[in-house]
Amino acid sequence: MTQRLFGTDGVRGLANEDITAELALNLGVAAARLVVEEKIMATGQMPIVRDLLKEQRESAMTESRTGIKRPRLIPEEPAKPRAIIGRDTRVSGQFLDHALAAGLSSAGMDVTRVGVIPTPGVAYLTESQDIELGVVISASHNPMQDNGIKFFARGGYKLPDEMEDRVQAMLGQNWERPLGSGVGDVVANGKAADDAYVNHLVDTVPVSLHGLKIVVDCANGAASEIGPRALREAGADVVVINASPDGRNINLNCGSTHPKQLKSMVVAAGADFGVAFDGDADRCLAVDGVGNLVDGDQIMGMLALDMHRAGILTEDTLVLTVMSNLGLRLAMQQVGIKTPTTAVGDRYVLEEMRAHGYILGGEQSGHVINARYATTGDGILTALQVAATVASHQAPLSELVSPIQKLPQTLINVPGVDKNRVDDPRLAQDVAQAEARLGETGRVLLRSSGTEPLVRVMVEAATQEQADAEAQTLANRVQELLAL
Repeated sequence: MTQRLFGTDGVRGLANEDITAELALNLGVAAARLVVEEKIMATGQMPIVRDLLKEQRESAMTESRTGIKRPRLIPEEPAKPRAIIGRDTRVSGQFLDHALAAGLSSAGMDVTRVGVIPTPGVAYLTESQDIELGVVISASHNPMQDNGIKFFARGGYKLPDEMEDRVQAMLGQNWERPLGSGVGDVVANGKAADDAYVNHLVDTVPVSLHGLKIVVDCANGAASEIGPRALREAGADVVVINASPDGRNINLNCGSTHPKQLKSMVVAAGADFGVAFDGDADRCLAVDGVGNLVDGDQIMGMLALDMHRAGILTEDTLVLTVMSNLGLRLAMQQVGIKTPTTAVGDRYVLEEMRAHGYILGGEQSGHVINARYATTGDGILTALQVAATVASHQAPLSELVSPIQKLPQTLINVPGVDKNRVDDPRLAQDVAQAEARLGETGRVLLRSSGTEPLVRVMVEAATQEQADAEAQTLANRVQELLAL
């Protein structure tokens, strides 16, 4: 059986070893062939009849604050199917960008390269500009030596598993190349893309952010220019850190995976709160005015409560993953908000949302999907919605998230093990014994990482000491039983 190339968030690995120019070229060819020859991505976004979320987005944006007419990035009646390519700030993204453009255009697609832009920016442009295929070059929160490639279908949604498998199956196939005028054009239009995306983001903010002071940690990544710009255009006073990308410092001791610097800066600057993005800005975590971390669970809980009170939380439902804290579920239960659970990965959250028309969901890591305005997790959008909630209530962030009382949680990543054997029956027995000791006030989760060679051990308990002890015991067993 052929090993699956795509993980939970596209193809990802070590740049120039796993993610090579040759692979990028061939992925571009394969994806373009599906569009050009079979029109799969143009029509096969997801197997549902009606896109309820698109209808809600269109309704929400008719009520936008500015209502600015958006210029088109590309002609309305193109001669060929179109693709758009964006990337984060990794140095390897430059050659992968050119290789993908070569593959796509050689297979008959017109390509617009928009340069450095957040992943959700590509998703937004793919939907709003009615583009057949969006491509993002990024390894998200991973270190700079990694990179990745992910695709968005027409409509701005990530490709479902079956479509990714179609792309993989076409790699290396013989095919009839277009000749002469049959090949596609390649152009660059980064400024127009940035302007369109920022205008959209600002349009989602129903109140002025004037009077708010916000520290923004851009992780030296894709949000380094667009993130501060959007918040400033919405009215906020912005203090910027880690917004000087050099191709090698993305996520380096900064951003959503390393919030220590942000905590200190919020307190030092006397800011109302701070936000931190990851490398491709599809995640956002926050820090309140006294330096306490506000994670994705707390952000989602705050937004869900606010939308619930306003009567716009569809079916009074917030979609979570198995990693979300039990405390969030209990807080939502108290006010009548349902919390269906999916596997880890924002794509699976979105699939559940699309299947039922739910408009809010996400992950503890800061992937928050607000389907009123976006088709994927959007860190800058999340930051703006957090700011709008603070501004609307004229209350500190710490007070607004206080209803979400998280249970103590410990997460241990165990490297150097065979993550494909995480279902070992001996481990299952150990987990059952731990859950019996924890009782109703705790839970255990063991899962293989979808993007890295490790197993994650997560334990929630009534006390931090108990969570730490049970997690360490299980991590030791994982290391013992699954050692390579």
